[in-house]
Amino acid sequence: MVNGLIGIKIGMTQIFAADGRIIPVTVVEAGPCRAVTKKTTARDGYDAVQLSFKEAKEKHLTKPVLGHFKKNGVPPARHMTEFKGDAGSVTVGQEFFVDMFKEGDMIDVSGATKGKGFQGVVKRHKFAGGPATHGSMFHRAPGSIGSSAYPSRVRKNKRMPGHMGNKKRTVQNLEIVGVRKEDNLLFIRGAVPGSKGSLVIVKKAVKS
Repeated sequence: MVNGLIGIKIGMTQIFAADGRIIPVTVVEAGPCRAVTKKTTARDGYDAVQLSFKEAKEKHLTKPVLGHFKKNGVPPARHMTEFKGDAGSVTVGQEFFVDMFKEGDMIDVSGATKGKGFQGVVKRHKFAGGPATHGSMFHRAPGSIGSSAYPSRVRKNKRMPGHMGNKKRTVQNLEIVGVRKEDNLLFIRGAVPGSKGSLVIVKKAVKS
């Protein structure tokens, strides 16, 4: 059976609990997702179900991707993701909705973090920097990076300026505090990776 859905991060807001507490939540539009194909141990070496999300026009897809959808007899879609698990009870074309989750469930949410572009060591690695006054000429620079005569090279994994963000991250054990089936919305306590409108994967928690 499928243990998750593909969704889009709508943004953050807050809701009131029954006792009056304010709960910060992330709103995710999850599903409906459609089963495109199944992977089996006998044929592929593992069990999984490939789900699609957000139907798309044929002209917006490449021919190989479009052919994959037509081969399985399902409408073309923008996104596809595999969910590992027993695919025996799933049929190709079957749809999965947000009501597979319920209030109180624990989930894991994966997504790409916000891209920050090329950043220096102060922003990227929280370096303190140098004195900002009296002409020190050393404000936000990284400082020395070499190791002198030995080993006469920059060691691997040195914290230096570079690309920051836009990496896949997973936040585990988040609680669902609300499900709105008619709008395909999940209300998840806390923050999840990504910016507004970014793609996220919602799965049932593996460590709850």
